[in-house]
Amino acid sequence: MRVNKKYSCLPAEEKGIHIINIRAIEDIGYDQHESTLLNSLSKNPDADCKYGLYFRDGKRKVDYILVYHYKKSSAGKTLTRRVHHNDSSARSTKQDQPLPGKGVQLEMGESEPHVDYHEDDKRFRREEYEGNLVEAGLELERDEDTKIHGVGFVKIHAPWNVLCREAEFLKLKMPTKKMYQINQTHGLLKKINSVIQKITEPIQPKVAEHKPQTVKRLSYPFSREKQHLFDLSDRDSFFDSKTRSTIVYEILKRTTCTKAKYSMGITSLLANGVYSAAYPLHDGDYEGENVEPNDRKLLCEEWASYGVFYKYQPIDLVRKYFGEKIGLYFAWLGVYTQMLIPASIVGIIVFLYGCATVDENIPSMEMCDQRNNITMCPLCDRTCSYWKMSSACATARASHLFDNPATVFFSVFMALWAATFMEHWKRKQMRLNYRWDLTGFEEEEDHPRAEYEAKVLEKSLRKEHKHKETDKEKLTWKDRFPAYLTNFVGIIFMVGLTFAIVFGVIIYRISTAAALAISSTPSGRSSVRVTVTATAVIINLVVIIILDEVYGCIARWLTQIEVPKTDKNFEERLIFKAFLLKFVNAYTPIFYVAFFKGRFVGRPGDYVYIFHSFRMEECAPGGCLMELCIQLSIIMLGKQLIQNNLFEIGIPKMKKFIRYMKLKRRRSLDHEEHLKKKQRYEVDYNLEPFAGLTPEYMEMIIQFGFVTLFVASFPLAPLFALLNNIIEIRLDAKKFVTELRRPVAVRAKDIGIWYNILRGIGKLAVIINAFVISFTSDFIPRLVYLYMYSENGTMHGFVNHTLSSFNVSDFQAGTAPNDPMDLGYEVQICRYKDYREPPWSENKYDISKDFWAVLAARLAFVIVFQNLVMFMSDFVDWIIPDIPKDISQQIHKEKVLMVEVFMREEQGKLQMLETWKDKDKKKGENCNNHSPRLSRSHSGSLSSCHSYPLDV
Repeated sequence: MRVNKKYSCLPAEEKGIHIINIRAIEDIGYDQHESTLLNSLSKNPDADCKYGLYFRDGKRKVDYILVYHYKKSSAGKTLTRRVHHNDSSARSTKQDQPLPGKGVQLEMGESEPHVDYHEDDKRFRREEYEGNLVEAGLELERDEDTKIHGVGFVKIHAPWNVLCREAEFLKLKMPTKKMYQINQTHGLLKKINSVIQKITEPIQPKVAEHKPQTVKRLSYPFSREKQHLFDLSDRDSFFDSKTRSTIVYEILKRTTCTKAKYSMGITSLLANGVYSAAYPLHDGDYEGENVEPNDRKLLCEEWASYGVFYKYQPIDLVRKYFGEKIGLYFAWLGVYTQMLIPASIVGIIVFLYGCATVDENIPSMEMCDQRNNITMCPLCDRTCSYWKMSSACATARASHLFDNPATVFFSVFMALWAATFMEHWKRKQMRLNYRWDLTGFEEEEDHPRAEYEAKVLEKSLRKEHKHKETDKEKLTWKDRFPAYLTNFVGIIFMVGLTFAIVFGVIIYRISTAAALAISSTPSGRSSVRVTVTATAVIINLVVIIILDEVYGCIARWLTQIEVPKTDKNFEERLIFKAFLLKFVNAYTPIFYVAFFKGRFVGRPGDYVYIFHSFRMEECAPGGCLMELCIQLSIIMLGKQLIQNNLFEIGIPKMKKFIRYMKLKRRRSLDHEEHLKKKQRYEVDYNLEPFAGLTPEYMEMIIQFGFVTLFVASFPLAPLFALLNNIIEIRLDAKKFVTELRRPVAVRAKDIGIWYNILRGIGKLAVIINAFVISFTSDFIPRLVYLYMYSENGTMHGFVNHTLSSFNVSDFQAGTAPNDPMDLGYEVQICRYKDYREPPWSENKYDISKDFWAVLAARLAFVIVFQNLVMFMSDFVDWIIPDIPKDISQQIHKEKVLMVEVFMREEQGKLQMLETWKDKDKKKGENCNNHSPRLSRSHSGSLSSCHSYPLDV
């Protein structure tokens, strides 16, 4: 293996040991002639390296950690003791051991340990891979003497020249020496901004990065040839920890390990178990008495704490610590939460309007008036009896809270709110791109995934076996066809399973309603509808939560068998499948109540039956909107409370407790290990690995659907979403800062495919709300009655107009009530909600012309509402520019300033060249002027005079 010149080995007599860095050899004392140096450094080696944040020399910062499992043999321990017999510190003996494959040679007569070929293969791959990392310029250091038995750590440091090289390859924009003034507002706007800043000062985080800036450094893609342009006054902080870890990760991904025909990067090595983990380190501890100030501690105090829930997020510090992709997620979540405030206020006003006008609502007053003596037909066959409409008074009054004219206005408002939110986010995104120097950033194609490379390798080996020419192989649609077929069948099956479960809940509702109707107590019979609805919704909620977890795993498996080429392709396909399955799972029960329940019931004497025994359930006399509200509120609140919050808090805590108990059991075996303070990389290894932002986005997108899709039935949805998000931001922040390993910083200029999903939900919300208002609520029937059938221009008589009559003698055999005298009198005519001809008509029980008039009005409303709101949304999109004017001016200003910098540099070069040329000419003229005299007096001096400029 070729080793870089800056690294060296031990002398020839000790070639069995191969150390990465000569300074590490000197510090550890492998050279027996300098053991005194070791004794001087072994007093407190952990303090020098800040407990794992630096190499053992205390100078080189740890930028990345590789973790692997190994098996200790007794022979290995004997050899270790034999090599380090002059070492007095147990910690220092194993610290910075040589890389695998270059171990101490066994002495003659010593028995060889048992050979584990699988472990040897992993060790050989690690040896080659780490050697290639050294050739790439990285510096490595090993630590196997840890509290975690059988786990070794490789610390990686990127020196300055490697950082500069990779920053140029990655085209990282870095701050130059040039600073310029940011355009400030003037006049009235400046006064307004200053007033707003003073008002909002208490809710601003106490973070330096969050303060408004008046000057900004000009940024430019890093170039080693133009280092003089950049502000290199402090090289240690020029590349921050986020950038350093990103650079190292790029090297890890492209560095290959080719043993046994494998071509692997770090992702493949992790997938094959050669390494068990790879992660950058956190900046330090976030709690404790003597903790040094660091960004992690600052984030914990000013961001990841429930006590600062009222403050703005320090987004710039989040981006500095976690990278642009995670910073954009929290920025989007913050904008979404802010935009929920006006939506919540309007929703509360709409709800209060319903509360204030409930006593003035004529239809609900007529339903509650016992003097009307309206007798309704039975809700089920035989066991159910006739009932008074006034018994549904509470349901009718509650329906008015959500089914009133203000809900139509609120639906229009929320459609415009969604469009405004999307435009506001686009503008915010552009501001962040400018602040974070991402204006010219273009995502490049990522490295192939480990699974993709393995499949390509398998395909090429098959072709080699068949003696075919193997050019650069890639997976085609033919290779993926079985996976595509499995995906299609699997998704159809999962959607069918969701429908089947909803159908099963419908059967439960019908059978339970019939069973409760047999109850002899009047209170039991009166609460049948509420009991059935509440229990069915709880069942739906439990099923949704369980299936959400199942569908998430299935979506990941279906995406894995497709073998996408890059991580970006994998993520997009996973998001599409998971969103489709979870959308269907969450909204199918709500769609049923909104658009299907009570639509296919039939009529008394000719009901529609399921399995010839279960009658389809009907809506309440006040309509299905109240039941839709109950369904939506319980599912939304339950999902947020149980799945989003309890699971996010409970599961990590439980995993952390299990890991703690395992470590406690191990520590009890070795009391000396327990007394040591853990290194930073050991602490971070015990944290949960980062699993990506897909689950975080998914729960917020599903919530966005609850807020917008059926908002006409539940105006308080934005309020509950707002309360949830206030907790969610701090909960996610706490999880990222304290519970998870530090993720690798990923550059991104937008939120990706999630923006398109949000736009799609916003468009779909307009259509669904139009249908909810026209078909689920009684808004359209009331308008039709008011303007076509009302005699005095009021709503008096509306309830009677919506009810049809049925002669009880027309019941089918065996379907009439068993106790027809339950109300105390004989019933001859009962009423049911529908638009049909009366029994005394020639075409009795046929659909009446009123039904067609209402249907035409409903369809007309859907068309007008949809087109009007869509037009208004597009108008909002058009009138609000995507890029704020001041940001576009600043971007243009940066380009002009950059051109000026380069023009000045070129002019400076030209002036220097002209100066040199002038000097050369003057020297030449002087030599020519003196040449005759010199030639007569001193021969040979002329040539020396002419040669002078050449020497210069």
